Amino acid sequence: MDSFLANYLYSNDPPFIIFGLSHIVGLVIAILLAVYLPLYAKRHLTERKQDIIGSTMGWLVAGAYLSWAILEMFAGTFSVKLHLPFHLCRAANLLLPLVMVKKSYRAYEILYFWGLSAMFQASLSPDIYAGFPHYHFIRFWLAHNLMVVAIIYATVVYGMRPTWQSLWRAFGALFIFFIVTIPVNLILDANYFWILKKPPTASLLDYFGPWPWYLLTTTFFALVHFYLVYLPFQLRDKGIRFVRQ
Repeated sequence: MDSFLANYLYSNDPPFIIFGLSHIVGLVIAILLAVYLPLYAKRHLTERKQDIIGSTMGWLVAGAYLSWAILEMFAGTFSVKLHLPFHLCRAANLLLPLVMVKKSYRAYEILYFWGLSAMFQASLSPDIYAGFPHYHFIRFWLAHNLMVVAIIYATVVYGMRPTWQSLWRAFGALFIFFIVTIPVNLILDANYFWILKKPPTASLLDYFGPWPWYLLTTTFFALVHFYLVYLPFQLRDKGIRFVRQ
């Protein structure tokens, strides 16, 4: 075991403070990138440069999870109960290069809803203990905030967009992920996807009732959130049809 690395990975120096300075600055940077980077790339960059930026974001997001797992292995602290990709955010991280590098529409229509719902919520209530400039703060920012930026980038720059069918495919994929994770938790005595109990840090799940009721509340909340992130496209389509009539 690398005790120095292990001590660093599990330290909280400096501590993370929800809506503290580093949290707010991280959110502001993500919002600015989400607004200006896609517009600048769309209007001023060649297709090749657009692809380089998109691919870079895809690999940075995937690397956020992979680097963590590798560091835990080097530190001798890797645990199948804690570090496998059975949290939704980690699975989404690994799938993002399919969108940003391969431009897979099937992956996009799932990650659009996962990214703009689960990632957004996680960005507001991060499941971390260390603040900037700790590795875990940067890793979390890349895995969640940059994920949202990348999905918006793919929508604006790559011209991808979700459909009503995409919403239900994303919800179906979410349900499959949930079902698959249940036996994983039971076999490993783990708590991936927060199925067996709520996360140790403050989160929206704290307002959704006790176990198992918060799972039902979360399912309903996810569906509502999926619809809200699809609503701008629905309104745009209705507006176009109205103008044409």
